[in-house]
Amino acid sequence: MAASDRTHHPDHLASDSGWAPGSTPSESLRMLAHPLRSRLLASLRGLGRATATDLAARLGTNSGATSYHLRKLESVGLVRDTGDGQGKRRLWEPAPDSTSWQPSDVAGDVDSETALGWLTRDYAHHFGEQYDHWLDEAASWPVPWQDACGSSDAAVLVTAQALEQLRSEMAQLVSRYRRVGQGNPSARRIAVYTFAYPIDLGRPPQSQ
Repeated sequence: MAASDRTHHPDHLASDSGWAPGSTPSESLRMLAHPLRSRLLASLRGLGRATATDLAARLGTNSGATSYHLRKLESVGLVRDTGDGQGKRRLWEPAPDSTSWQPSDVAGDVDSETALGWLTRDYAHHFGEQYDHWLDEAASWPVPWQDACGSSDAAVLVTAQALEQLRSEMAQLVSRYRRVGQGNPSARRIAVYTFAYPIDLGRPPQSQ
């Protein structure tokens, strides 16, 4: 499942368009590991563009704090000012289409490892909140949409390399459908998340 409203995933969060001049992926990761900043980026990814006032109303915070944290995200290239705002009302948008960090990217950097751990848990918690919200509202949607949405799980026996390939193929499949409903008035944006984790947690394989 990949996120649409939440479109930043901690362990596959990699920038397609680069970072702000002078910043590094680790700096961007540490900057994002903050409760309000992670929600700001998620909201912008869902909305496309928004002012600090719009985002503050959506997230239940004040516009001053929202503006401050947007500037922090801007400093590492995660969001940018579109230049289309009016007066002091800056209009913000997410800079990269996706951002991604793997544990191997930050191995040995304690601060970045901590930031990635926090973001990964925050991502999982956010999914739970969003999916609970959908379940609360599902009965108000047409039955075909209730059938089409939903959840499923499966167990596979794979190596780490095969699991990487599986996730890559799933990402390619989702990418093919990313704009398939464009121009269709009956189409709706749908969040698709993916999670993979070992079942036998007490049997970690030996490092190779």
